[in-house]
Amino acid sequence: MPPDADSGVESGTAMGSGDGCRSSRLPKSSYHGLVTENPFTVLTAVVAPAILTNACSVLALGTSNRIARVVDRSRQIVARVADATPGSEAHDRRKVALTDLQARARLLQNALRLLYAALGGFATSALIAVIGALSSYYGQVVLFRLSGAVALIAGFSAVAALVASCSMLVAESHLAVHAVQHEIDEALAELRL
Repeated sequence: MPPDADSGVESGTAMGSGDGCRSSRLPKSSYHGLVTENPFTVLTAVVAPAILTNACSVLALGTSNRIARVVDRSRQIVARVADATPGSEAHDRRKVALTDLQARARLLQNALRLLYAALGGFATSALIAVIGALSSYYGQVVLFRLSGAVALIAGFSAVAALVASCSMLVAESHLAVHAVQHEIDEALAELRL
């Protein structure tokens, strides 16, 4: 059969034989241009999640360090509580400090979980983008569209997890600054005595 002037493929093969059926392959001119005319399209689809994966890794490392600081500070406060007389003002202050540290630890743990979820989501999005590019190159319309939808869902989910974890890190930072300010106020009060 002669090639169709508009689609670049033989007539009847891309759209069926007049029965209204659609093929799972794009016409040659459609799918070939999606990937090969601009190689930066695929590069952009893969690099953006890769950069965000790196950002999540750095945030996860920093969050792990913050958890370690909370654990160390908790151990110090527990040792001081044991030395303080039960019912004294110092004992009560240290109990409050332990409660604040417990809240900080929970926020950091939840933030770290969300960062790991975001990390997995961005890695998944990058991998699915490569699969989508390959399916586009080989003219697999269904796989191309499916991979695009899955990559978008994974990417948006990862961004949501990243934003939620960052808001938890901000809340934990607020608690940390509040605790430091409280300790400074106590130290200054003791120096005045």
